[in-house]
Amino acid sequence: MTLQKNNLHAITIYDVAREAGVSDATVSRVFNNKEGVKEATRAKVLNAAQKLGYVVNLQARSLAGGKTNVIGLLIPGLDNGYVVEIVRGVDQELARVDYELMVYTTHRKGNDEASYLQYVANGLTEGILLVVPLLSAEFLRALDEIGYPYVLIDAVDDTGRSFSVNVTNWEGAYKATEYLIQLGHRRIGFITGILELSSTKARYDGYLTALKDYDIPIDQALIAKGDFGKNSGYLATQHLLNLANRPTAIFSSNDVMALGAMDAIREVGLRIPEDISIIGFDDVPEAVSAYPKLTTVHQPLEEMGRVGVKLLMEQFENPDTPSKHITLATRLIIRDSCQPLNRE
Repeated sequence: MTLQKNNLHAITIYDVAREAGVSDATVSRVFNNKEGVKEATRAKVLNAAQKLGYVVNLQARSLAGGKTNVIGLLIPGLDNGYVVEIVRGVDQELARVDYELMVYTTHRKGNDEASYLQYVANGLTEGILLVVPLLSAEFLRALDEIGYPYVLIDAVDDTGRSFSVNVTNWEGAYKATEYLIQLGHRRIGFITGILELSSTKARYDGYLTALKDYDIPIDQALIAKGDFGKNSGYLATQHLLNLANRPTAIFSSNDVMALGAMDAIREVGLRIPEDISIIGFDDVPEAVSAYPKLTTVHQPLEEMGRVGVKLLMEQFENPDTPSKHITLATRLIIRDSCQPLNRE
């Protein structure tokens, strides 16, 4: 007995596209009942889907009068407070407007953007919130082409075509660095995030500008690369502590890396903040439960989630509304992990 293809693996829109001889975007347009597809092409796609046994959940949409009242949320995972706080804000706003949430994670997909279109084409969601770093202009253009509503959260689209919400990253980083300078620190280490991200670049530039404004020479040895993960903060701090003239303070581009940095500092017998001060960025719940409590830059994560939903609803209500970008304010939260430089 031979096994059929649909017994071997789940059929995807890419299988349908190959069978029909059309693009993935065309298949998505057909499954989402979008205009601009020739009837012959639409029939070809539907015939291919039927042949392969691909099922799109159109029944739920028809029962709801063409709407599912469900939005998607694409996130890296639910393993850190940063994402959880954004999800909390999204959920609060969706409850207010009587929509449901479907969460997708990239854990198994990595940065395979083509696979994300599967979420768009599954017929279950009316729009999607994207909390995913490094989305390409090509991927966003594909969403625009099929007319699928989306919002970038904590990101900026340089083309200006996308609805998005982020925070004052530059100002937050400047104030964090300035605070350490005002405490008397001059050798201030900096742990970057993912360098390709706009938020990382803004925080890095805020750090550099504060040093320049206070006539502090920029020492490239004090700048260590991180990726926003806890282990990268730990390893970056190990590097900084091994310098012949180590920093007296460290500014981490996010709280998760700052927590890793605190582990590395304690491991070599140094005290926080007596021997070295540390400051983070985000103000996740773990920042308060850390010992000592972490001084950080608060970004309104819950509010970003709420604003993201509102921007999506604007697109539902008026598909022709021009794209919009909203920037929310950050603020410095002073706790226990920084103190004036001990000059002894």
